[in-house]
Amino acid sequence: MEPDLFTAAAEERQEKDPAASPLAVRMRPRTLDEVVGQQHLLKPGSPLRRLVGEGAGGPAGPSSVILWGPPGTGKTTLAYVVSKATNKRFVELSAITAGVKEVRAVIDGARRATGGYGQETVLFLDEIHRFSKAQQDSLLPAVENRWVTLIAATTENPYFSVISPLLSRSLLLTLEPLTDDDVRGLLRRALADERGLKSAVALPEDTEDHLLRIAGGDARRALTALEAAAGAALDKGEDEISLTTLEETVDRAAVKYDRDGDQHYDVASALIKSIRGSDVDAALHYLARMIEAGEDPRFIARRLMISASEDIGLADPNALPIAVAAAQAVAMIGFPEAALTLSHATIALALAPKSNSVTTAIGAALEDVRKGLAGSVPPHLRDGHYKGAAKLGHAQGYVYPHDLPEGIAAQQYAPDALKDREYYSPSRHGAEARYADAVEWTRKHLGRKRP
Repeated sequence: MEPDLFTAAAEERQEKDPAASPLAVRMRPRTLDEVVGQQHLLKPGSPLRRLVGEGAGGPAGPSSVILWGPPGTGKTTLAYVVSKATNKRFVELSAITAGVKEVRAVIDGARRATGGYGQETVLFLDEIHRFSKAQQDSLLPAVENRWVTLIAATTENPYFSVISPLLSRSLLLTLEPLTDDDVRGLLRRALADERGLKSAVALPEDTEDHLLRIAGGDARRALTALEAAAGAALDKGEDEISLTTLEETVDRAAVKYDRDGDQHYDVASALIKSIRGSDVDAALHYLARMIEAGEDPRFIARRLMISASEDIGLADPNALPIAVAAAQAVAMIGFPEAALTLSHATIALALAPKSNSVTTAIGAALEDVRKGLAGSVPPHLRDGHYKGAAKLGHAQGYVYPHDLPEGIAAQQYAPDALKDREYYSPSRHGAEARYADAVEWTRKHLGRKRP
């Protein structure tokens, strides 16, 4: 990192008084081996290993990388480890405060360092998605000519927030949300480590579980809450952090919810049944309980997608696209913003007209198939594209519906054993009323006999 008078003074103060830095800063890993999670990015020969000088070297130098992941997954931490472990010149900029002028100054300095001293420069650019296209363009010559090795961090989808030329010149590394075990290990290390709380307080299991729920896979949030709760406990003269103290500190009650037990399934069931029953307020209550308890937002989104087909179906054809869009958005943004997206979808689904005709239709069809009620595909529907098909009578006599004025051909489609079988029984709820009319009209024109 480029030294200056104020940075040097701050670092000297932190060395003399470690408590002057937040716990999350003090517990930053010093090597890649101390990093929790992201093991898929830390294998031997990986771009990050090469950035810190590990590997055989040779003509293939380290690549610029873009780190993409939710807050608290270790983007800044990885850059910090590189800054400490590498013998390269390390410069840090934030896209919040820096502009083209600062970028050009770094590039000019990098070219001087390379030409004058043979020293390579690593540039860490935090929140690159905040840079405009013109600002990102200013990085291209330096990255392309390897005047700097760029480490850029973003919480936004880089395919939308980073210009294509910069993406093509960098490796995109996706950071995954930390698991509870990852965060638990970090908390226990912070409790015992000399850089951390030095075993000044204990963390009972129930308090640790609640702390994990609060963290939601965010290491920084977990350590910040731990430090605040530990301080409150020590002020009270307590030698352990009680659940009450943690709740008072973070102002968030411990929701009675076990993500691996009955509560997990009971609350999820209640959410779906409230949507099915069109009780939007109850649905929002159960959604809020799941969010507050730290439920995986992807699990909630999956349940909403199922509900859209199971309980709404064609009564509102927009229900499934809304649920799918919510799932995609949740995967991109994570909590806390994902709460808005899940609420959006939950309200839309709860207030949509309901129909389970899709569920009953495929259920009845599957039941027949499982009973062995199938039969051969009618000859005129079989594939007629391969040589010899005509001799077998395949595709012979097939009527092309688009050649007819009404666009429907009265020919047999189902096997003989099922030719009069009807599976889809549409409701008259919402938009499905028009499907009911369409089914009635098409079955009549197909010459379908009522079973």
